[in-house]
Formats: sequence, C-alpha cells, structure tokens
Amino acid sequence: MTLLHNPVIRGFAPDPSLVRVGDWYYVATSSFEWFPTIPIHRSRDLAHWEYAGHVRGAAPDDSLAGVPDSGGVWAPSLSWDGERFWVVYSIVRSVGTPYFDTDTYVSSAAEVGGKWTPPRRVASHGFDPALFHHERRLWLLNLQNDHRPGGRRFAGIVLSELDRETLNPVGGTHLLLQHERLIEGPKLLRREGWYYLVLAEGGTGFEHGVRVARSRAITGPYELDDRPLLTSRDDPSLPLQKAGHGELVQTPDGDWVLSHLVARPLQTPDGPRCTLGRETAIQAVAWDEQGWPRMRHGGAHPAVEVDVPTRPEPLPSQLPSSDDLLGWPWSSLRTAADTSWADAASRPGWIRLRGRHGPESRWAHSLLAQRITEHRAEAEVTVEARPSTFTQAAGLVLWYNTEAYLSLDVTWAEPEGEEQHGQQWRGAGRTVLRLVERDEATTRPVAVVGVDAQGSLTLGVTLDGTAARFWHLRDGVRTPVGEPLDFSKLSDDHGSKLRFTGAMAGIHAVDLVDAAFTADFTGFRLTCW
Repeated sequence: MTLLHNPVIRGFAPDPSLVRVGDWYYVATSSFEWFPTIPIHRSRDLAHWEYAGHVRGAAPDDSLAGVPDSGGVWAPSLSWDGERFWVVYSIVRSVGTPYFDTDTYVSSAAEVGGKWTPPRRVASHGFDPALFHHERRLWLLNLQNDHRPGGRRFAGIVLSELDRETLNPVGGTHLLLQHERLIEGPKLLRREGWYYLVLAEGGTGFEHGVRVARSRAITGPYELDDRPLLTSRDDPSLPLQKAGHGELVQTPDGDWVLSHLVARPLQTPDGPRCTLGRETAIQAVAWDEQGWPRMRHGGAHPAVEVDVPTRPEPLPSQLPSSDDLLGWPWSSLRTAADTSWADAASRPGWIRLRGRHGPESRWAHSLLAQRITEHRAEAEVTVEARPSTFTQAAGLVLWYNTEAYLSLDVTWAEPEGEEQHGQQWRGAGRTVLRLVERDEATTRPVAVVGVDAQGSLTLGVTLDGTAARFWHLRDGVRTPVGEPLDFSKLSDDHGSKLRFTGAMAGIHAVDLVDAAFTADFTGFRLTCW
C-alpha cells in the first residue's frame, strides 16, 4: 500500500481525467485560456506525480486569442483504447451566456508526450465530453445544453456512437439521464454486466459532488444511485472542499480508485476563498453488495490521507531532461510562448520578453506564469528594463485573470511632484516601480517608488494566506512597496463573474505603442510551502 496526501497535483489542476495504461497512471486536466493546452501528469503509485507532456495543437492554429477569462479548453477526457491515447475536450468561447458557443474536438496519440493528431471537430451538444471504448466501438458522451429562454442549461446527458476512423456519427443521439440537480462531466465504464455513468453533480463550487447511475444497456434507461459517491457540500469544516468531477479506474490487481477535483479554502471575512484554484485528488473505492461504488473509508467525504493499493515507492522518472527555459512549469495566456515575444536564446540564463498588449488584453499579453501550489509562497525575479514612456512596463505579477491581478512593474513616470500629462516625450522623467491592484472594474494604483534606472532590479512578493506583500531589494535589503494587498481576491470565489482557474505568479512586459520594448528576466524563483 502507498499513503498519498491529497491533493496529489496541487495548484490549478481541475477536472482530472484518470486513465491507467499498464503500470502507469495518467491524469489530464483543464487548461482553460492557458498554454500548454491540456497538461498531462503521470504516476506509478498514485501518490507522486510528474508532468508528462500536453496535448500539443489542441487549440486550432495554436491560438485561443479572444476567448474570455475562464473560457478555452474545458474538462478534457483522456482514454486508452488498447493501442492509442485519445482525448476529447471542448473549447468554450462564451462564458456567462446561455450559448457557451462550444466546439468539441477529438485527438489521439501513441504517447501522451508525443505527436497528437490534428483535432477533429465532433458533435458539440455542450461541454464536458467523454469517450467510451467498448468492443472496438467508440461512443461520445456529452452534456446537453438548452440555450432557449426557459430552457435548462444542463438538460441531461446524451450519448452517440462515432465511426472510429471518420469520427462521423453512427445512428442517432440517445438521452441517457436527466435530473433535477445539475449534472455534467459524464464518464462511462462497464463492470459485471452494468454500464456505470459517473457524473459531476451540483456545479463546480462548494455544492459540488460525484453521483453514479447505472444501466444494463448502454443507451439506458439509467438508474441513479440514491446518495452521492463523494461530496463535501454538507460540511464546510472539511479541509478539502468542492469535491466533485470524478472518474473511476481499476488498478492492475482489481482494486478501484477515484480521481476528482478539490479545493483548499482560506477563511476570510467575506467567506471561504480558494486562491489555489481547484486541484487533483485520489480516493480509494470499494463496491457494496448492491454493486454501487462507495468510499472505502466510509461516508462520502474526501479524505486527505489515503492508502492506495500500489507499490509504496515512486519509481525514478524516465522522462527526457529539458533545458528549455520556456517549458513547463511556465504557462502563457491564449498563445504558446514562442520566440516572437519570449526569447530564452539571446542571453543565456535570461528570458527576454517583448512587450505587447496590456494586462487586460485577451489577445496578445506577453506573460509567463507558474502555478501557486500552497497558501504560503514567495516569488522573486531580477529584471533589467529601460522604459522610456508610461506605455512601457515590465515586472512581477500575481495573476488570476484580466480582471484580477496584482503587478509590480518597472515603468516610466513624470518627475516627482509633476502631474500626469501624457506627454513624456516633451520632458524628463524617471524610472519607477509601480504597484497596481486590479479588481473587476477598478484598477487602483497602490504605490509609486522611484528607483535607479541603471543596472538590474530584484522584485519579490511574499504570500501568507490572504496577504500579499510586495518588495524590492535595495542595498541587499528587502524594502516593502505599498501596503499588504488582499490576495484572496485572486480566487474562484471573489467577484460577480464565473471563475474556474487558479492564481499564478509570473513575469510580463507591456508596450502599447510600438510592441518593441523588451525586458530581460533572470533568477525567477517560486517557492511554496
């Protein structure tokens, strides 16, 4: 047995889809507006996980430019047909509208870190698709979305057969199940003559859960279990909240485990907030005498520590080493990090960013960021930049989305005591550190501090629960910039709009006029504990 500690993949790893191939377990997670698209991790023992690659080319033309915050790639489902890996996923281009404007794609590959086939669009009834392979037949499950006024946006689970070669539909569409409570995220498996439908229930927030239905026939009718397999909605004191979106997998020895998402909230005066986003967890499962899956430890609550039936030691990684400074764990927004704006070759040991759009752009923001994985963390980076206008900036950023971020930037400002007048080319100015807090419709300048324009500057931020304290090094001493800021606003649970991702720490550059200004960064360090 192996003792694992949940969550096993920490920090912004939602909607885990688990599959076993031989002795390896693989998990694919949602990437939303971020690249690399559909990160995949792997493990031998379910406790220790490593990045194994991603579905390269999941976004047509390698671009998600223009998708809204928390749009993009939703809930990929990873599967194995005995010969190849398959993935099906939706690209959601409208968030917070009745339509979703969803395109569903299928791709396959011999290896998860290898070459994936160009994505092919299939029937797009709604988001959260999944594939089921059975007796050389291929089935597509999906949520049905009814966008009409008075319609149910989560109008049941549907199933259709696809031709394995062309991916064209074979026959009609079957309605498997409708339920008064919101159900989505369907996964299908077969066990002892039953088809089991594993469902996400209650939405993605604190009401989330996993519910199971079953049928003797693949097309139904399906009988819904009278109680949830997993949920934390009835106990706000649990350390793992939002438990839901599950998938059942059998081990080589015949035992069963469940992958699912969770979140670790911070308690604030405004209620619980999950700054780390939704994360990946694993539970051990047993089957009762009536043939329903149950948590092996009893009840329906997620456990933090779980004994899983695997070898107790992680095996050494067999992944090839990489010297790519722009590779994982870096992520970029809406486009992959490419040499047109992110350069790790011109100056060894440094990353050069060419400034483009501002931080509220959905098209061309030059940003690289890494996932924050614990409630206490520290990020630090050294930057060299020579801004000559207020339209140029570069620095350290804590990022949730275009309406929720904190940034400490090297930029230009008028001489001290002089008002902003937007004519920097007519007179002298100064180099400053500018700390900004963005919260939905409000952008607040927190502090402006003059700094030496020559040489490099080391910028940092320390996170302690809900507090974010920015600083810079002056004569080797950390000098605070501005007051502590509320980091909990960078969470799924703050604001008036739907939010599905997680907080990140990173570097960015802006040049609103010429898109030519560059900044060099080195020594980026993100430590979480």
